[in-house]
Amino acid sequence: MIKDGFIEISTELQQTITAEQAWHYSIIPKDVKGNELEFYIDEEKYSNAVIDELELLFGKNILLEKVQSDILQKSLGKYYRKKKSGEHSAADVFIPKSDDFLINLISEADDIGSSDIHIETYEDRCRVRMRIDGKLIERYVLNKEDYPAIINKIKIKANLDIAEKRLPQDGRIFFHDGDQKFDIRVSVLPTLYGEKVVMRLLSKDATDIDIELLGMNKQQLTNYLEGIKKPHGIVLISGPTGSGKTTTLYATLKILNKEHSNIVTIEDPIEYTLEGINQVQLKESIGLTFASALRTFLRQDPDVIMLGEIRDGETAKMAVRAALTGHLVLSTIHTNSAWGTISRLMDMGVPPFLVANTLNLSVAQRLVRLLCPVCKEKQQFDPTLYPRNFKAPHAIKEHYVAKGCDECFYTGYKGRKAVYEIIPVNHDLAERIRQQTTDDEKLIKKYKFKSLSNSAFELFSSGHTSIEEIYPILINS
Repeated sequence: MIKDGFIEISTELQQTITAEQAWHYSIIPKDVKGNELEFYIDEEKYSNAVIDELELLFGKNILLEKVQSDILQKSLGKYYRKKKSGEHSAADVFIPKSDDFLINLISEADDIGSSDIHIETYEDRCRVRMRIDGKLIERYVLNKEDYPAIINKIKIKANLDIAEKRLPQDGRIFFHDGDQKFDIRVSVLPTLYGEKVVMRLLSKDATDIDIELLGMNKQQLTNYLEGIKKPHGIVLISGPTGSGKTTTLYATLKILNKEHSNIVTIEDPIEYTLEGINQVQLKESIGLTFASALRTFLRQDPDVIMLGEIRDGETAKMAVRAALTGHLVLSTIHTNSAWGTISRLMDMGVPPFLVANTLNLSVAQRLVRLLCPVCKEKQQFDPTLYPRNFKAPHAIKEHYVAKGCDECFYTGYKGRKAVYEIIPVNHDLAERIRQQTTDDEKLIKKYKFKSLSNSAFELFSSGHTSIEEIYPILINS
């Protein structure tokens, strides 16, 4: 079925052929009936020789339906993704019973830049989805009868109990195939129709992360670098899961990672590796928590301590104690804004005067998808597209919208960038924290801090992203 200039096919039909076959022959599956395979084919590639070759390849009768070249090529770009290197993916059609099923799946996820693989089962079907640029995309449908065997293979590789199907389990796989080498965090969750598995691709080398390319403007970067270069104190980064906090932390550690500095981290999980840093994996089951690790760290003569997350009052108080005794502490915390971090620490039982004495920087961040530079389209802007309570810093006459092309797999977006709210705690602000008189609006105007919504608006007004992408950030402004 052709709709809006695309051929529409199901995931089941999509995996009838490999990406390599689809691009090589310029074909897309249309239907499978017994001993017959029906394909759409680029009208310029149609020939009897192609039919003969396909019949030999698949061992079935082949029917070809000619379609316009531009429709076929657009549809190929949408359904059969290319590798990050630009080559066409040559992953075999997945046969779940085969030994290399898992290797193919993980390799493809890494090739197309996916961060997570979701393998899940429902009443009538099982599927594989991959998270790319923060959005889940369905990639494969699996046979229901093969599903338990796939889950068991993952459990075996992750050193989990294959007999335990009633309780959640967490494990780790070290993946090494050719040039690909990284860790995978595995989470198994019992659901109504069977176990769901999420595999997160981890331990990417942090040496390529550059703090200047993450999304801070000039003033924010200056404030941030000044805050992390203080010999002691706390730097806290807030934001929801998947907002890039860990990447910002590792870009920071890369700057601080000098021969004369002792840096220790406690993380759950260790997402990046960096030479010269002592990294510890959290293991709550044996009592290795953020708080207990922090106590030990203080006896390890550290200069910089990185905590994966401040989750409770005990950890918050230990972090403050570490900062007071002459250490630089970096961590993340779950709040909605940089201002919210200050009150959150107080809610955890940290006295206001200690927050004022130790907090160097409070940072909030979000990840925003960037419009594809090849196909984004300029349009007149309608101010009613803003959230009802949002007041734009300045008027916008034109904006860009997502269109979709072969380069971005017809999503309209390519890559992501962080937007930041950075509050350096100066003497005046520290005094206000002591007195608990931190009024958001007045302080933003006085110190001219750029809020999350203003940072997001700046990215939108410069044409790098769409109003739809920043709407959730503006609505909370």
